[in-house]
Order: sequence, then structure tokens, then C-alpha cells
Amino acid sequence: MHPLLFKAGQIARIAFKNRALVAPMTRISASETGVPGEIVQRYYASFAQGGFGGVITEGLYIDSAWSQTYAYQPGIVSDEQVAGWRKVTDAVKAAGSVVIAQLIHGGALSQANIHRTTTIGPSAIKPRGQQLAFYHGKGDYAVPEAMTAQQIEEVIASFANSAERAITRAGFDGVEIHAANGYLLDQFFTDYQNQREDAWGGSIENRLRLTLEVIRAVRNKIGREAMLGVRISQGKVNDFQHKWQEGEAGALKVFALLQEAGVDYIHITEYKAWLPAFENNDRSLVELARVGAPDTVIIANGGLDDGERAEEQLLANADFVAIGKAALANHDWPQRVQQGQALRPLAETVLAPVANIKEDEY
Repeated sequence: MHPLLFKAGQIARIAFKNRALVAPMTRISASETGVPGEIVQRYYASFAQGGFGGVITEGLYIDSAWSQTYAYQPGIVSDEQVAGWRKVTDAVKAAGSVVIAQLIHGGALSQANIHRTTTIGPSAIKPRGQQLAFYHGKGDYAVPEAMTAQQIEEVIASFANSAERAITRAGFDGVEIHAANGYLLDQFFTDYQNQREDAWGGSIENRLRLTLEVIRAVRNKIGREAMLGVRISQGKVNDFQHKWQEGEAGALKVFALLQEAGVDYIHITEYKAWLPAFENNDRSLVELARVGAPDTVIIANGGLDDGERAEEQLLANADFVAIGKAALANHDWPQRVQQGQALRPLAETVLAPVANIKEDEY
């Protein structure tokens, strides 16, 4: 019934048994110092046991400075964190799936950080919206400090060094740079959040520059053989309706620049992946990515809760699909879809009152 969904695939040198991936979803279930323990290990392994071809982790913070975004978020900085992730990757691989580390810097959206009491961003502009309550947040975001040129270079180096730790020591098959959903790299790309007048602000190329420099630095650290992807979006956790001001023309330029920078895949997340990306145009962001980056693997995410929607995206423009909330409700989503079984709805208790991993959720 779903021939493309259950067809083997490949990204860079890494083989996948099917085209269904687990989307990255923050679960704030590490120790206070960011070390993933047994519950995190069992949680990620359960998706592999349920038939997913690949698992993308929640965002792992990348330094002992400003990158941590949420309380009890895992990092990939200390020896203890790396050792914890090695147990996770071993468990996922033993169950037959590929495992990818998503790397994040929260920037101005940091709600909790054991290393700093202040936040940083491209400009000293308070983010829109409210902190996320189900990640222990409360009230407005703080006004960030505008980053210096040295801080920008330190962020680039932190992404690269964390990627190297993830690949060479923690056992990940690849890394994904989180440039979506309102976090630091997306803050630089967002016109109203980035009011810089230097080489990191202004034009669409300058605003995307930090993401491109991170990609290049990571690639230099991990080499050509390791898998490298980037996640990008329009909407944000704090500004759900945001659209890129340059529209379709800008989107095509963005995807071309990402391909040129050397990623193996582009992971696009939208509320509903199949809907038009901009008003007065009928092409989705996934379709625009296919046009702008024709030689790069495209992963589609957003509302692809059932096998039919997923198959439609694979027939149209995507090479892989990433499943989010439907995977939370069904850690065995691929097996259920392949066997024609009903999918379970997502229980309210999974993400409430906070979004930590519950012992009985799978």
C-alpha cells in the first residue's frame, strides 16, 4: 500500500531500511547537568524497535555558555554527556535504525541555562510570544544581549566541535544543524529579529550566513563521509505564523545556498507540509526545496500523521518523511502503517503538564 515509504533509502553513505524517520522532539528528560540516562536510552530505542528507519534526537546543546535552551535538556559537551549518548546510539543501532544528533543553540529563546543567567541573540530585541510552559517556562522571554563578532565565531566553533564529538565519540551516524523554529540560527535569519548592520545582517544572504558558516565548519570537522543535514522552517515555537518576507524567490535562494554549503539533506518542517508556503502561490516549501536544491535529499515534516499523507509527499517531492506527534503516540508507527493497523491518538498526558518522557507512554 505504501511502496515508497517502505523502500530502502540512502543519505550520504548511510543506508536506511525505509523512508520513515522520527522527527526531533524536545523531551527534557536528561539529568540537571544534561546527561541522558536509562529512560532516554529506552525511549529512543523503542522507536527503532517499532520499525523507524532513522531517529533524529531532540536538540542537544553545544557549549557550556549560552546554548542550553531548556531545563533538563541533554547536551553533547561533557564527557558524561557523550558517554550517555553512546549508550543511546548503541541501543538504537542494535535495534536496526540509523541515529542522528540534532545540534541546537537556543539564543534568545533560552528559558533555562545552568551556565548563564542571560541570553544572547543577533540583536537586543525581545522575542515575540511567551516561554513554553510545558518546558517549564513562564512569562515573557528576556531581552538578549546582541552578540559580538567573537561570540559568533565561538558559536560556529561550538557547533563544529560538538558535531565531531557526536560522530567520533558518541556513535551517531550523522548530525543535523537546527536552523529552524526560532532558535539562534533562525533568529539570525529572521528579518525582525536581526537588525544588525554588519556582515551578519541585512540581505537574505547575510542573514543566512551564520547557518552557512556553521555548515561549512561542521563539514570541515566531520569530513565528507559523515552525514550532515540542516533543519529549516518558517514558523517558530514563539511565532507560529511567520513567513519569510522574500517569498518564493527568497526560498529558492535559501535552498540553493544550503545545497552549495554542502549538506547531505535539508529537513523542512511546516505545520502541514503539503500546503502552499506563501499566499498567492501554490507550491509548498517542500516543493520549493526540491526546485532550489535538486541534488540534495529532502526530508518533509509536518502533519504527515498517516501513511497516505507520508506516501503523497514521497510521490511528490520528498525523499524521506519525519513523523512527530504521531510517532509519540505510536512508537511502532511504521509497523502499524505497514500492517494496516489503526493508529493511536496522542494522549494529553504525554506532553502535559510538562513534556518529559513518561514511563508508561509507550
